[in-house]
Amino acid sequence: MSERAIYLGHIVKSNSHCDYVAQLVDRLDVPHPPAPEDYGFGRFVKLEDEQRHWAVGVIYNSQLLNPQFHQISPRLTTSADTFLSPDLVSETRTLLWIALIGHLVAAEGQTYGQQGMPTLVVPVNTPVWQLTTTEVLAFHRNAQGQAQFRYYAHLLRSTGNYAAPLLAQILETITPLFSGTEQRSLEIIRKELAWRHTLGSLR
Repeated sequence: MSERAIYLGHIVKSNSHCDYVAQLVDRLDVPHPPAPEDYGFGRFVKLEDEQRHWAVGVIYNSQLLNPQFHQISPRLTTSADTFLSPDLVSETRTLLWIALIGHLVAAEGQTYGQQGMPTLVVPVNTPVWQLTTTEVLAFHRNAQGQAQFRYYAHLLRSTGNYAAPLLAQILETITPLFSGTEQRSLEIIRKELAWRHTLGSLR
């Protein structure tokens, strides 16, 4: 059974060339919105529309936007609440911070990852989809079919205080997808990251 790509939302702004913000769709936008597990911390996503594939990224932060929070007004306790609630709910939004880490390449009958700083500027309103397990594995192989993890240093520099737990979550996700020496190499990176994080917390 093939995996289904889950639509998460669309790009609304960028903070830098490799740091984008997406607005999550909800039940007022689509009949079946994504579940919380679909857009959690460390989830791989792709920015892709009908014309082209733009980039692969990873969710490293989120924000709940509720304009009503700062407005002081009487709370209604009558049945009129039923009619007012939909308007209030529609004002709330969930925003996802996405660090771009490369893109997928489809060539000569295979799909592989081109990891690193993206070269293109992703347009506003570009759809954001969850990366399937098959695509996650393809992204972590190069054109020769070898395992790669070249965006490690990029995320350390670009995601601030989230870097260590983000990389730990990524390694937990991708390590089981490999086997043999490739899996053992990722386990070594994972242990080294945990050691560095522990050492840093003791200083």
